[in-house]
Amino acid sequence: MNDNFTNSDNVYDHLGFSPDDLIKLARWTMPFGKYAGRALVDLPEEYLFWFQKNEFPKGELGELMKLCLELKIEGLDSVIKPLK
Repeated sequence: MNDNFTNSDNVYDHLGFSPDDLIKLARWTMPFGKYAGRALVDLPEEYLFWFQKNEFPKGELGELMKLCLELKIEGLDSVIKPLK
């Protein structure tokens, strides 16, 4: 048994995202801008870096875009694409 988690702990609380967030990355589309209509997971990394430098949108969209960038940096975005 892993001593880092108690029975009441949810592993996703420690990761900072849930399985639902991964599905949202695959299925939500960008609502505005140059890439409007494109799935969040399909946004170019440079576009996400631009938001990181300037400012991510407020709310859930911005949080998902941050997660998307982190996954792309780690090379894990390909894990999300089959969820489309």
